[in-house]
Amino acid sequence: GVGINLLPHAVRELSELGLLNKLRSTGVETDELRFYTQYGLEIQREPRGTKAGYNWPQFSIHRGELQMLLYEAVLERIGSDCLKTNHTAADLQQNEAEVRVSFRDSLTKKNIKTDTADIVIAADGIHSTIRKKYYPDEGSPIYAGINLWRGTTWQKPFLSGQTMILAGTLKTGKMVIYPISQPNKNQQTLINWVAEIRTDTYKNNDWSQIGRLEDFAYRYEDWKFDWLDVPSMISNAEQILEYPMVDRDPVDRWIFGRVALLGDSAHPMYSIGANGAGQAILDARTLAGLLKLNNNPVDALRAYEAERLPVTAGVVHANRGEGPDHLLEIVADRAPEPVNDIHAVITQEEIEEIGAKYRKITGYDRDTLNQRAPLVP
Repeated sequence: GVGINLLPHAVRELSELGLLNKLRSTGVETDELRFYTQYGLEIQREPRGTKAGYNWPQFSIHRGELQMLLYEAVLERIGSDCLKTNHTAADLQQNEAEVRVSFRDSLTKKNIKTDTADIVIAADGIHSTIRKKYYPDEGSPIYAGINLWRGTTWQKPFLSGQTMILAGTLKTGKMVIYPISQPNKNQQTLINWVAEIRTDTYKNNDWSQIGRLEDFAYRYEDWKFDWLDVPSMISNAEQILEYPMVDRDPVDRWIFGRVALLGDSAHPMYSIGANGAGQAILDARTLAGLLKLNNNPVDALRAYEAERLPVTAGVVHANRGEGPDHLLEIVADRAPEPVNDIHAVITQEEIEEIGAKYRKITGYDRDTLNQRAPLVP
């Protein structure tokens, strides 16, 4: 998707790399999260980031802008010789001393070079070539029974201008909506939105499959709220992409000699709870800290696996059933028709318990995060 959310546990790591000001100038500092029923009734309103007492903010940002921000930081700090674009990992071989990785040109698919390294960190995504080498019989990613249509729309800000919205239900139509840019000269901001609908039809699309309005927009025709006209937002989108929500079962190994899996190649998860990129950032910083502390990089890889594998397995399972979005499904099950008082169907204590449990699992419980030592000493 175009939009990405960086929760305080991820922003802490980027802040410690000196990137906070660039994040702030590029993205939107999310100040609240609101949950709504499909009828527009507010379920819950939560402060986010520093407004919730974290030492670090939460950001919503354009994925491409974030990637370029990181790309430019790498060029500035360690130089262009350390970064090669247009290379796709094709295979690798290793012995006790080194790893040899062969590459193809990403566009032409022709073999271009082989490099050697002390260790290899494979962060090549949910369709990882390197993971497939060690799990050759794993098969395709696992479909969640949910299809996604994602788009971006330039329009006037809504609510605080820094609000993230989760609304509806997977059965009839759910929406995740948030701004990812500062207002332009016309005082419009780029709104990222995701329509999520439960369906038995599995389309094994890549990320560039163009979506069609007629396949999903009708489900949101009545979503004209005081704070946002959803049908207008959908119809005015710059572009709509369609693909299924998928993940993989957690595995019991990420380390194979001098090779490590990281991010989506290690633990692909549903796009729920804004944790996919965040967990990858935590992976990378944990590994960086361990490499700094260990003279033997293979020892660092093993320690990284021991620390991060169980945690991320917990997040994968939580996103399948008990993520923060689960609140919407609970309310929809208990109140299939409009109600005037949300607390007639769910108590405030139950609402808060759902969020607190997920924060504990994913590592951004406020007090724990604020008080823990840096991952990279």
